[in-house]
Amino acid sequence: MKLLMHTCCAPCSVYCIDSLRKEGIEPTLYWYNPNIHPYIEYKTRKETLEKYSEMINIKTIYEEEYGLQEFCKKVCGNLEKRCEQYCYPVRLNKTAQYAKEHGYTAITTTLLVSPYQKHDIIKRQAEKIAQNYGLEFVYRDFRIGFKEGQAKARELGLYMQKYCGCVFSEESRYLSSNHQKPQLPEGFEFIKPNPLEVKRIENKEEYMDLLLEGDPSKKAISKYLQDSDVYGFKKDGEIISIAVIVHIDRNTIELKNIVTKEEYRNKGYTKRFLKSLCGNYKQKYTTMLVGTTGKNIPFFVKQGFENYEKTIKTFFSDDYETKIKCNDLIYYSKNLKNNNKKI
Repeated sequence: MKLLMHTCCAPCSVYCIDSLRKEGIEPTLYWYNPNIHPYIEYKTRKETLEKYSEMINIKTIYEEEYGLQEFCKKVCGNLEKRCEQYCYPVRLNKTAQYAKEHGYTAITTTLLVSPYQKHDIIKRQAEKIAQNYGLEFVYRDFRIGFKEGQAKARELGLYMQKYCGCVFSEESRYLSSNHQKPQLPEGFEFIKPNPLEVKRIENKEEYMDLLLEGDPSKKAISKYLQDSDVYGFKKDGEIISIAVIVHIDRNTIELKNIVTKEEYRNKGYTKRFLKSLCGNYKQKYTTMLVGTTGKNIPFFVKQGFENYEKTIKTFFSDDYETKIKCNDLIYYSKNLKNNNKKI
């Protein structure tokens, strides 16, 4: 099967892609959404999908068309039925057309994940459109994973839109504060996302291999590991990150090591882990120090470590038996009591 999946936005695509990949199906994403307005919203959603596609290494095709004028012409006669008469079919037809012309054998859409869309109408229209083009329609009731996908999208820091797409759906969220959202069919339950959890680690030496990815000196790690607090960041029951905290004095602690498994890096987990640690220690301490190399300074500054403290020259070349590409250890600090700084 060669599957082309119409994609309305990155957050809605998360669960759809994950569940299809678990089935051994690798979809190609297809961005075509001329019903999203205003332009800044259209641009933001497209850029978020570009970011996410690169993050998860998935092929994505972008069909540029910001169609405000055409949208208004098509829906002005019957605004209440704009979704089923224009927004759904225009995107599904374009997806099927592209699929047929470029050798795809099947289509589907991320619109099937939202419990707030007209699910049965989307299914019926997609089946008919796929049949008209001689394609297979891959139907999945992705709604059961809607909350799981949204939770993961938030963890990854993806832009989360506040309305369906068009100017009228944006208007309705202001005018209809008591609007009742559509309900899932009887018998359906959302899959509850597995929570992320911070856990104190007692068997510290067991994680030496992972700690060595953040600090290449086993001798140095063994020394500061003895009188430290060690925490693990768990996802789906697996420790994916480790952090080592050393107590300096009654007001100050030092982040000696924080490292995330390679396959989970650049997905926001380290940032979230560090935020949790800072929130925990601010109850008792005022300052958190971190000693780092030059290349990691931008990351820590973004997390609130804005105060330069000192530089220990030739620290690594003098004290480390392992060769690394830098010499100086640079210290920055974060005021844990400053609530205006957001990680």
